[in-house]
Amino acid sequence: MEKEIGMKLKHGMVLVLLFVLSFLVAASVQPAAALAAKADKKVKAAKADSVDKWAAKPNAAFDAGKISDMSDFDPDTWVSPTGDTIKIAYVNSFSGAAAINGQLHFAPIAFAVHDINKRGGIWVDGKKKLVELIKADHMSKPDQCKKICERMILQEKVHILMGTSGGHLMKIINETAGKYKVIAVNEASVVDELMNAANFNRYAFMPSISTEMVGRGLAYYYGQIRKKEKKFYVLNQDYSFGHELADAFKRGLKEYYPEGQVIGEDYHKLFLTDFAPYLTKLKASGAEVIFSGDWTPDSGNLLKQARQMGINLPVANLFMDEPNELHDIGIEGTKAMVNLNQQDVFPMFKDPARAKLHKVWHAQWTTWKASPYNTHLFEHALSNLGAYMQYTYWMLSVIERAKSTDPEKIIKVWEGDTYKFANGKVIKMRACDHKGIQDLLVTEFGPPDQQKNAFNIPPYYFFKGCSYVTQGHRIPAEKVLPWMDQKLDRCKGKNDWGE
Repeated sequence: MEKEIGMKLKHGMVLVLLFVLSFLVAASVQPAAALAAKADKKVKAAKADSVDKWAAKPNAAFDAGKISDMSDFDPDTWVSPTGDTIKIAYVNSFSGAAAINGQLHFAPIAFAVHDINKRGGIWVDGKKKLVELIKADHMSKPDQCKKICERMILQEKVHILMGTSGGHLMKIINETAGKYKVIAVNEASVVDELMNAANFNRYAFMPSISTEMVGRGLAYYYGQIRKKEKKFYVLNQDYSFGHELADAFKRGLKEYYPEGQVIGEDYHKLFLTDFAPYLTKLKASGAEVIFSGDWTPDSGNLLKQARQMGINLPVANLFMDEPNELHDIGIEGTKAMVNLNQQDVFPMFKDPARAKLHKVWHAQWTTWKASPYNTHLFEHALSNLGAYMQYTYWMLSVIERAKSTDPEKIIKVWEGDTYKFANGKVIKMRACDHKGIQDLLVTEFGPPDQQKNAFNIPPYYFFKGCSYVTQGHRIPAEKVLPWMDQKLDRCKGKNDWGE
C-alpha cells in the first residue's frame, strides 16, 4: 500500500514538474512572441508614419502662383539662352525612326526651363543664372550616344545630362556622367537594372517610374481592383526593358492575383513594321488581355495591326496612350485600353494648380503651327508628357535649393528629397539607390461622352476622335515600391522605403 502511494506521489510530482516546466517555457516564449508582434506593429506603424510624413510635408512644391507669362513659348521656335548658364544636355533621338521621342520629351522639358528663365533663372554659385537646354541627338544608336554625351561634357561643359528613351541608351548616359562626375537625370527610361549594384553610380538619379512599379501596378489593378480577366499575353520589345517589365508583371500576378496567368509571351525587335506573325499566335492563344510596354512608333503599329486583324482585346500598357496613334485607330478601336499613368491623379484637375498649368499649356498649344507640336499629342501635357515636365521642375527645384551646380551639393539635396507636383501628388527620391517613390494611376479608356469624370473642367473631354480616360484607380505607393538591389552596399539592411 505504501509502495503504491509512493508511486502515485512520485507520478504526481512528475506531472507537477512537467506543468511547471511547460509554464516556464510558455512564459519565456509568449513574451518573445508578444514582443515580436509589437515590433512588427511598430515597423508597420513606422512605415505608415513615414508615408504620412513625407507625403504631408514635402520639402518643396510646384507653385502655380509663380507660372510666368508663357505666351512667347513655342517648342518649334524656342531658342535657349547661352553663355554663363546652368547647362543641361537633353539626350534623345531627334533623327531617324524614333525622332518623335526626342520631340515628345523636349517640349515639356523646354516649357519648364522657359518658365524658370522667365522668372529670372536660378541663384547658383553666387549669381543668378538662366538655364540652357541643349538638344543632343543620340539617333537611338549606342555608339552615337556615348560620343554625344562626351561631347556635351567635354566641349559644351554641361552640368546635367538628361534623358532618354531606351534603357540601353540611358545606361550609357549614366556611365558617362559617372565617369566625368556630372549629374545624370533619367526622366524617361524605366529599366530597374540601371540602378542595381552593377550599374549604380551616385551621380545618376531616376525620378522616372521603374519596370517593377509598372508590372506590379498593373497586376495589382487586375487582381485587387478589376478582378475579371485572368489570361494575359505578353508582347514586348526585345531588350532589357521589355523583359524586365514582363518579369515584374509576372511577379505582381503571384503577389496580387494568383489566379491570373501569362499564357503566352513574345518579344519583337525595336521599330518593327510587321506584327502579323506575333498577332497570329496571340489571336489563337485564348488570351483575354494583351500586356505590352511598347513605346512609339511600335506602340501605334502594334495596336493598329491588332485591330485590323480583328483582335479587339484590352491592352494593358504604359505608353500606348499616344493621342495621334489613338486618333489613327478611332474611338471603337481604342475603347479597350488600360493605361498605367505615372503623372496624373483622378480626376485630372482635382488640384487648382494643375488646372492652371493645363490652361497655360493648352493656350499655347493652340498657337503652335509646326508638326508635330500642333497635333493632339501635345494638346494637353497629361500622362507621360506631364511627367517629363514635372520631373524637370523637380530637378530645377533641387538645383535652386542646392544653390549650386556642384554635383556634390545637388546630390546632398536630392537624396531623400520630397517634392509636390502641380496635381498635389508627392514624390520621394529614395536616398540609397536614387529611385523615385510615388503613387501611380491606372486608367480605363472610353468614348468622349464618358470622359467628363476624368476631364473635370471645360470642355469635359480629352479628344473627340478617340477613346481616352474615363475612369482612374489610384495605386498606393506602398503597393508599388520600386525594386531595391540589396547587393548595393548603400541599400543593405534597409527596407523598401529606404529606411
